[in-house]
Amino acid sequence: MATSLPINVGRLTQIAGFELVRMFLTKRGLIALAAFALVWLIILRYPIGQAVGIVSAPDFEQIARDISGSIGLSKLLDWPEAEFAMYWLIALYSFPVFGLFICSDQTVGDRERGTLRFLSLRSTRFEILFGRFLGQLGVLACLVGITLVATLAVLGFREPSLLAGGFARALSIFLILVITLSPFVALMTLINTFARSSRLSIVLAILYFAAGGIVVGILQWQIPALGLLDYLFPGVQIELLAGQNLPLLSAVAIPLVQTAVLLSVAQRIFARSSL
Repeated sequence: MATSLPINVGRLTQIAGFELVRMFLTKRGLIALAAFALVWLIILRYPIGQAVGIVSAPDFEQIARDISGSIGLSKLLDWPEAEFAMYWLIALYSFPVFGLFICSDQTVGDRERGTLRFLSLRSTRFEILFGRFLGQLGVLACLVGITLVATLAVLGFREPSLLAGGFARALSIFLILVITLSPFVALMTLINTFARSSRLSIVLAILYFAAGGIVVGILQWQIPALGLLDYLFPGVQIELLAGQNLPLLSAVAIPLVQTAVLLSVAQRIFARSSL
């Protein structure tokens, strides 16, 4: 049986690589990329391309300092690379939402087409599940990397002397963003184990954050000690992370633990589900 097969790194890599091929070398994927590129061209042209003027504007500085008590945006004013300060705020909130949509079809499409049973004859269910997770995370990592390179080019065009520091800044942003995105991908991996369509998986993800947030909020209002329930939701640390008010260990540990838990639950469900 497929579940008795040992974990094979080669098969795992092939499954993950298929997700990259599906995104970058198929008509549907290229259409999604075109839409993504159009949005980011606008972002690069205006908020990022004009970041110096925006960040240095007295109104922006005053607003940032007024709300520094909640998320500490005033710390971003100290970044010499204004383009990356603006990129950080935009990417930190937009990529998780984009990730929910782009990762909505990990296994449900194969289940609908009947190819999931065929795949399970040649790979373990763990390899299918974890391979698809790695592939989708790899797609998002590529998109993050592309936008960071574009932002670095905008910075270099404005001030070439900042390129060295900008490269180091881009690398740190890349690593933190990919780790931050991992539980969002894992959540969609979990939802894909029981959803019947990619559209339904998106709806369930929205309900998880919306309805789940309301329920948890009510419980916390009644019992303040239940504040830990916030960690059930990916991205719980984003607000503090946006203003650089979260220690690096917490910024990395929280999403990694969430990812491990979500993938563990997904594997348990997937191992017992009908293909």
